[in-house]
Amino acid sequence: MATRREHDALGDRDVPAEALYGVQTARAIENFRISGLPPRPELVDSIVLVKKAAALVNAELGVLAPEKAEAIVRAAEEVLGGAHSDQFRVDPFQAGAGTSHNMNANEVLANRANELLGTTRGAYSPVHPNDDVNRGQSSNDVIPTAIRIALQTPGATLLAALARLRQALDDKAMQFDRVLKSARTHLQDAVPIRLGQEFAAYAVTVGKARGRVESALLETRALHIGGTAAGTGLNTDPRYAARMVTTLSELSGVPLRAADDLVQATQSLDDFVAFSASLRGAALSLIQIANDLRLLSSGPRTGIAEITLPAVQPGSSIMPAKVNPVLAEMVAMVCFHVIGADTTVALAGQAGQLEINVMTPLVAFELLFSLQVLANAVDVFTERCVKGIAADEAMCRFWSDRSLGLVTALVPRIGYEAAAELANEAQRSGTPVRELVLERGILTEAELAAELDPAKLTEPRCPPEGEGR
Repeated sequence: MATRREHDALGDRDVPAEALYGVQTARAIENFRISGLPPRPELVDSIVLVKKAAALVNAELGVLAPEKAEAIVRAAEEVLGGAHSDQFRVDPFQAGAGTSHNMNANEVLANRANELLGTTRGAYSPVHPNDDVNRGQSSNDVIPTAIRIALQTPGATLLAALARLRQALDDKAMQFDRVLKSARTHLQDAVPIRLGQEFAAYAVTVGKARGRVESALLETRALHIGGTAAGTGLNTDPRYAARMVTTLSELSGVPLRAADDLVQATQSLDDFVAFSASLRGAALSLIQIANDLRLLSSGPRTGIAEITLPAVQPGSSIMPAKVNPVLAEMVAMVCFHVIGADTTVALAGQAGQLEINVMTPLVAFELLFSLQVLANAVDVFTERCVKGIAADEAMCRFWSDRSLGLVTALVPRIGYEAAAELANEAQRSGTPVRELVLERGILTEAELAAELDPAKLTEPRCPPEGEGR
């Protein structure tokens, strides 16, 4: 392989002749052969967007020659348009603070800018990766800023996926609104409930989770770009930070804002920790819903079987015709991963010392990957599972008629003690509560039908004391 010789603070080193990256990237590729994964493309694009904005702002402020700025901008636009993606090579598990990510971008853009200006790769003249592409910047403000920008599009994708899931659950709530069944508390018989009420509650749970994610995502839009190494703004024009926020808002299409305190924002990853916690909360809610659907569809002959989930693939290599709730299982697996990633982000968030937290590359990887798998899982779950759920009304009625919780509806008519005795007898004899009430003449058939009307059983009602006794 043909090489070229480059130099950095550690000395000389060969770099592949055709590489747009340079010596510092080459060292990072060699040092961090960890996961074999490329950097997240959203993060690469966001870093390059920061470089483009910096070139524009520095040219406006008169601290970067217009021809250099124009070449850097053109190089950045090529990358943002999909070119040169193979030149971003640094493993996500790498040097603290993302210095290797930052220098990878600086070197690629410098080399490409110089080519556009008629010079060769590795010459770093007239455009230098540190002096020009990185002007007014530090990895300490570039990488967190890039992460915040990178979160916005996949964050919006997850919000849209959660909204579609909520709508699908709402639709099922309306479809199942008149299906009476037994509620279960502590996994034991409880009062009657409508299947639609259960699904409406799931929809509200998803909506609340979505709201928390949205609120936390908005908090990540506060940038400390311009703070450079420690948040003090050393080596920047006094106007630079504000103009960078404005320019990045325009380029990204996201209404970004300046952080309240650049030193604090350089020290702390608290907004990333909060955003990760919102993903964990959504994951926990989704696990609960997925597990409930597995329970409600369990069987089909030896379980609850009040609903059926779409059959999407055979469930066993040995048991013919067995179908498993694979999509609910998949959602749980993805959510377990998101919860684990949140633990990683939480640990990373407390790992800062003094003026910098160096764990930003890890935080970027975990958050962006979690957003990807969670949004995809939610959409697949919605389209291939939730939308195809059907109620088995006969099974709902079967269990409702046999539920001991049915006696609770009779308490206002016959009193707690009499209702408890009735439930105990039903349990001992195996006779349904309805039949015992009629056999004992406690209520007539018409009275019983009125008392067990689905609307009365599943909505607030408090008859006057002693009514019917």
